[in-house]
Amino acid sequence: MRVAFPVLAVVAALIALWYVAVVPMNAPWERDQAQRAGTELGFGQLVANTMTQERPVLPAPHQVVMGLYEQTLGCDAVGRRLCRATTPLTVQGFGQRLVATFASNRSLIYHGRITLTATLLGFVIGTGAGILLAIGIVYNRAMDASVMPWAIASQTIPIIALAPMIIVVLNSVGISGLVPKAIIAAYLSFFPVVVGMVKGLRAPDAMQLDLMKTWSAPGLAVFLKLRLPMSVPYLFASLKVGIAASLVGTIVGELPVQEGGLGVRLLSGSYYGQTVQMWAALFAAAILAAALVGIVGMIERRALRRMGMAR
Repeated sequence: MRVAFPVLAVVAALIALWYVAVVPMNAPWERDQAQRAGTELGFGQLVANTMTQERPVLPAPHQVVMGLYEQTLGCDAVGRRLCRATTPLTVQGFGQRLVATFASNRSLIYHGRITLTATLLGFVIGTGAGILLAIGIVYNRAMDASVMPWAIASQTIPIIALAPMIIVVLNSVGISGLVPKAIIAAYLSFFPVVVGMVKGLRAPDAMQLDLMKTWSAPGLAVFLKLRLPMSVPYLFASLKVGIAASLVGTIVGELPVQEGGLGVRLLSGSYYGQTVQMWAALFAAAILAAALVGIVGMIERRALRRMGMAR
């Protein structure tokens, strides 16, 4: 309760500020419409109208929540037929709706599944590459002097400019679909893993390393018994950052491809001025990122507990 109350207080304050900001952001449109119609709007009516605009500049929180609900089920203005086609009152009807929701390209579940697949693949590729590079950097001075600066420099390139180039190059050699987006996701996720893993593998102090030498432990034993266990907390900390970065990379990679995904929902919403759709897709991406980071955190707690590093 001590933790939940401050969090809920901050959330309530943010929602209140959001509602306050809705009025001045959406009021110019309402005043313009009233002026064209030759009518006058009272303050109460103005506030009410700004909270219910079809295409607001800044949607109200309840509009975003409703949009998130409708678009998750594919029940937005265009896809309402999907929700009317089946009834949730029976198990069979609920199953039909669930299948239809997963299959409908108007559902955020459908697009979230596409984004999640590319994110996980890119995260696995980026994590594997990051761990291998970190091991090479720690055990090889030449790699430390050459690879690490290039890894740092690679993160200075704007991903929004690099993503179309990667997709075009891969398409030219016949690679399309999931793989280009996964590579873009891996590009963003490998760097936190490299940095965290290098820090973790170098965590043992001189006394611990000297003790392993005293026991005549071979290099592989030093790695498996000392360096690798010491690096686990650093690795999980970097994995939390890496999986969130992987999701960002996937969404950016979806923008030029436009073959489904939360990035496509964001882009189509901006094309047609559907701000509620954009905010709903944005919140869906945030929920997905929070869930992925939470899963990594849960695995971290269990792993550290089994290793005796946490209660």
